[in-house]
Amino acid sequence: MNAADVAWVLTSSALVLLMTPGLAMFYGGMTRSKNVLSTMMHSFFLMALASIVWLFWGFSLSFGEGNWFVGGLGNFALSGVGAELWPDTKIPASTFMIFQAMFAIITPALISGAFAERMKFSAFLVFMLLWLTVVYSPVCHWVWGGGWLQGLGALDFAGGTVVHINSGVAGLACALVLGKRKGYGTVPMIPHNLTLTLLGAGLLWFGWFGFNAGSALAANETASMAFVVTHMATAAAAMSWVFAEWAIKGKPTTLGIASGAVAGLVAITPAAGYVGPVSSVIIGGVAGVVCYLAVLAKSSLGYDDSLDVVGIHAVGGAWGAIATGLFACEAFAGAGKNGLFFGNAAQLGNQVVAVLATIVYSFVVSLILLYIIKAIIGLRVTEEEEVVGVDQSEHGETAYNL
Repeated sequence: MNAADVAWVLTSSALVLLMTPGLAMFYGGMTRSKNVLSTMMHSFFLMALASIVWLFWGFSLSFGEGNWFVGGLGNFALSGVGAELWPDTKIPASTFMIFQAMFAIITPALISGAFAERMKFSAFLVFMLLWLTVVYSPVCHWVWGGGWLQGLGALDFAGGTVVHINSGVAGLACALVLGKRKGYGTVPMIPHNLTLTLLGAGLLWFGWFGFNAGSALAANETASMAFVVTHMATAAAAMSWVFAEWAIKGKPTTLGIASGAVAGLVAITPAAGYVGPVSSVIIGGVAGVVCYLAVLAKSSLGYDDSLDVVGIHAVGGAWGAIATGLFACEAFAGAGKNGLFFGNAAQLGNQVVAVLATIVYSFVVSLILLYIIKAIIGLRVTEEEEVVGVDQSEHGETAYNL
């Protein structure tokens, strides 16, 4: 065991947990005031629900010994997960487990932005419980737990496929099955508190250093470079989104810079341990523009993704995963891990397979879960409840008593 590695990964675990309250603020500020508490409740409740799922069966299904598709239940209730070293690291298995628990918390929380302001809390609870079990855990196993994408050689340093494409595509399924918010396209649905959103974006940027640099699982040069490229890609994306918005809409906005920063964080996530600083600026710069255009396109495509989960996470994650296949360089990634621009075209092919597999699996299984829940208990609050606001109708609370 290496004490510095343990200290860094535990610190990173705390940083990643902080991202979920940050996400709650980021999302909460973008909703209308009558729905801010219900939106933030999604993230906070998942800090509890996902943790318990992870303890009993989520970790085992993700990282336990199994087959090409999913892990087994040999580590049910963390059986055998204690002081012994996690393979290929100098940290205890319990340290690795709690670090990965934080990923399992924030990934479903990301989905919640797509159905904000209209889903029943009971439906939310059941969907997230099932989604963590039959979507997140298998995809996590594919990529990091010894599954088929890891065997193929697909690279995902900190979660481009597992976290962002997975959640973004599930968010699209939610938006399509639930339908548009009442009055969408005719009634103004303006963010009620962008100061809250900016604070949330800042906490996400801060916590993301644990997300990416912590994924080195050691206090070493890989962690250091992952920290550097995470910051630089985020800076580039924040600026490119603002400049694109300025050129198209005529004004640079605070919502734009917050969204751009998150888009950059998403895009660099799969590449963070595999690329250098210049490549990271290119990845982030492209992400800011591409994700902004994807967000603009949702109105013409006809779906109501309340808080731009698809445009930022699905699109940004897909670009980041593909960019890893372009810019990965063995000088940063380790021997043999080169992308197309460094002489290995096969890596790009592996990345495309990983992206497509995650999109198809997450979308199809999420749709199935949603339609089953819709048939049994229903997904959406009533029109009257939606007009009153989900804070009151589902939780009996009001955010602001002014």
